Amino acid sequence: MVLTVVIAGLAVFLLAGLCLAPVYFFNLAAGRRDPMPGTTAFRRAEARAALREPKLWVDTMPYEDVEIRSRDALVLRGYYLEQTNPAGAATMIIAHGYTTTGKDFSNFAQYFYEQLGYNVLLPNARGHGNSEGKYIGFGWPERLDYLDWIDWVKARRNTAGAVRIVLFGISMGAATVMMTGGEDPPPEVKAIIEDCGYTSAEDELIHQAKLRFHLKQTGDSPLFKALNRLSKKRMGYSFKEASSLEQVKKIRIPTLFIHGDADTFVPTGMVYSLYEACAAPKELYVVPGAGHGLACQTDTAEYAKRVTQFLEKYVPGGC
Repeated sequence: MVLTVVIAGLAVFLLAGLCLAPVYFFNLAAGRRDPMPGTTAFRRAEARAALREPKLWVDTMPYEDVEIRSRDALVLRGYYLEQTNPAGAATMIIAHGYTTTGKDFSNFAQYFYEQLGYNVLLPNARGHGNSEGKYIGFGWPERLDYLDWIDWVKARRNTAGAVRIVLFGISMGAATVMMTGGEDPPPEVKAIIEDCGYTSAEDELIHQAKLRFHLKQTGDSPLFKALNRLSKKRMGYSFKEASSLEQVKKIRIPTLFIHGDADTFVPTGMVYSLYEACAAPKELYVVPGAGHGLACQTDTAEYAKRVTQFLEKYVPGGC
């Protein structure tokens, strides 16, 4: 009798674990990490950021706070830096990474603004910073958000001559700009630069399950089938759908692929799959010894040279 009760209890425990595991992993992967705008916690976080020393370069500049409303009614916010003589200047839209914000890419903004003469737009992705959103989208809903940011730039720049736009992103931001590129963006978008993006959200989560939890999974594993069903229910799409690899097949814009050959967070092998799948004019730059998101830091001079030469080739007169 006691044994029967124990076995029944274990069965209930295991069943509960199987049911709760997808919810746990979904919340861990896609749940917003920072406070929502409008909350007391958010105001406190902003106050702490305002006191930060030394200040980020972007915080020393006269940037504009800008916003758009997404197609699913979220208020998305960002920071815009315009050249003092903006006529003819191209605009760089920088897509930040997972759980970071636009301002965290201040160093890249500084380079594009000061050295190359670009206007710079630093959006905060949904679920990040002062943008609304309960979930992190891994680039899939953001691809439509970035089409809307492109339209914002077009409207803003329309009175200052020809509009030329470049999309630049790192990690999740890199996936975002690749996914955006596959949506046939307007001809004002002249080039894409992706640095250490993943082939799909599902591929990256499978890799993270192995890396962090020592779980060997595939897209057909029960856990990932449940995760994709949960993602579809809560966010309207599955992690499998959020595929940079499928999107790059449709890109027609010149694209520079960058990755570190020591990247274990987003495996280096992914960049070769992405590069091979892209039918547009393309270049590949794999940085020896660079970990995830550290290509520029690892070989700054060569990184700047490759990026600048790519832009000079495909966005003539960009500055």
